[in-house]
Amino acid sequence: MKHLLKYLFVCFVCAVNMSVMAQPVADVKGQVKCQGKGLSNVVVTNGFDCVLTDAEGRYALPYHRDARFVYVTTPAGYLPQREKSLPHYYKRIESSVGSYDFTLTKNPKNDNKHICLVQSDVQAAKASDIEGYVKYLKDVRQFVDKQKSSDIFVLDCGDIVGNAPAIFPSYIQSSDVLDLPFYRAVGNHDMEYGVRSYEHSYKTFEEYFGPIYYSFNRGKAHYIVLNNCFYINRHYRYIGYIDERTLQWIEKDLSFVPKDHLVFVTMHIPTSSTKELQFNALLPDETSNASSIYDLLAGYDAHIFTGHTHYNWNVVFNDKLMEHNTAAVCGTFWKAEICTDGTPSGYGVYEVNGNQVTWKYKSAGYPLDYQFRGYPVGSSEENPQDIIANVWNWDELWKVEWYENGKCMGEMQRFEGYDPEAKIICSDKERMVYDWIMPIKTEHLFKATPQNKNAAIEVVVTDRFGNIYKQNIK
Repeated sequence: MKHLLKYLFVCFVCAVNMSVMAQPVADVKGQVKCQGKGLSNVVVTNGFDCVLTDAEGRYALPYHRDARFVYVTTPAGYLPQREKSLPHYYKRIESSVGSYDFTLTKNPKNDNKHICLVQSDVQAAKASDIEGYVKYLKDVRQFVDKQKSSDIFVLDCGDIVGNAPAIFPSYIQSSDVLDLPFYRAVGNHDMEYGVRSYEHSYKTFEEYFGPIYYSFNRGKAHYIVLNNCFYINRHYRYIGYIDERTLQWIEKDLSFVPKDHLVFVTMHIPTSSTKELQFNALLPDETSNASSIYDLLAGYDAHIFTGHTHYNWNVVFNDKLMEHNTAAVCGTFWKAEICTDGTPSGYGVYEVNGNQVTWKYKSAGYPLDYQFRGYPVGSSEENPQDIIANVWNWDELWKVEWYENGKCMGEMQRFEGYDPEAKIICSDKERMVYDWIMPIKTEHLFKATPQNKNAAIEVVVTDRFGNIYKQNIK
């Protein structure tokens, strides 16, 4: 009898388990609303699948064991709920939650015309760095205050902190002063090190900022934010790489974006510093499988925003694809307010009108028209007889000319070299503290040799949009 009862109990447990296993796992579902009414045709995703809401704003996503969030691709004309600088477009998936509902608000401003501010590499590691960031934000605040009628938001290309996750709250609190939504990407210094895999490296970032890849819309522009910092362990080893999970999601996400819309992709590590991809196996400063993202963007007018290098550089791949590598907010690691290529600490200003975009680089502490710096004869050790101009936001459609005593002498010659001021600053090792800080060579330098070194010299720079900037070289 005892053995029979034991046998029957085991059979009962097995039957219950089989019954539970046979039950279909519940979908992740909910509703997207605005002012109490459901919104149709809104894209909702779990990071693997993308679906549209129905006529009542309802959606259902198939269960996925690896999905950690459900989130909305905010449609044009709407905004997600926001807690100061943190947009709440996502919800963490919990077993106890039955419905994931989102409430959007009507954008009070015309988002067909909007301004996107692009910053990178705040790289705060201690309290004094946050103080430097607060000073930088005062310049951003002044710029924003002059654009009160515009719809503005910030894209942060990562390296928010310098291997110091404990600084995340201070960075957030400082950013809140702008009262603008910040959309943030993971940088290599935002990851956790010493963990066992790539999938564990971004967990702390997720706790503060949500999904590591996502998208949203403004007018006729679609914005995608990605993580391309692929942690490969061995303490501080990573490469620029976009994993297959992310690529599959991008493909689904873009399937809802019309071809006549602009597409902007934000990530930390550049895809490439040249038009031609370098075929090295492991690239910590470029994206090893960059061609994969280019293929997905084919057919769109697309721009890629990146950081990581701490210098400013534009790459025009073709007439429909361009990359903007943005200089560091921290300048020379908070030891100087210029970067190692001579670009001042600052941020990109991108003005979007419909499916057209124009841009400038805004140097913190300078007017918006400060687009280059000229150096007089004798400033460069390499070229002591030349005048030099550092045009940090240059690309192939810019023109750099010079005048001697009022006479146009033609275009200046572009060359690769060191910015004179950056070289002086980096040579001051007491100021730099770290002996690994060095100036870097840049290709956005221009030179010319005056006939008379004491002549009145003027440099005139014309950007790709026809804006003209002038500077007298004394």
